[in-house]
Amino acid sequence: MEASTDYPRVKRGDGYAVGRLDDLGEGPGFRKVRKGLEVTAFGVNAIVMPPGIESGFHAHDIQEELYFVHRGTIEMEFGDGSSERLEPGSFARVDARTMRRLRNVGPGDAVYLCVGGKGGYVGRDGRVPEGDPGPRARRSAPSGERG
Repeated sequence: MEASTDYPRVKRGDGYAVGRLDDLGEGPGFRKVRKGLEVTAFGVNAIVMPPGIESGFHAHDIQEELYFVHRGTIEMEFGDGSSERLEPGSFARVDARTMRRLRNVGPGDAVYLCVGGKGGYVGRDGRVPEGDPGPRARRSAPSGERG
């Protein structure tokens, strides 16, 4: 994917891109995360949904989706008539062919991330730099104390 000039506030480096939700657009609707950060391995969008707004029912042919609610409260209704209330920090995985509709049932804007893909899990393929003993958790110094 060629670097997009549509998102000048996204920071780009050698093999990475970093941005904020507001760097990818304003107001309600889709934030094209895939395009803005040049993601090529899967589809990903952030959606800002005002209170009382709902999406239409939809499904996909081959793309499984994972939803993550960052802010607000979403009700996700499925084609079988069941529904789930998704609060901040909630996840929902939906098979490609399962009908789904999302509705903002909270008092303010809801923000959720939707990631879609197909083809399966690639396994754990992380590696460390040569000579490094391996991944480990450690407490970092506060940003002002780094050398």
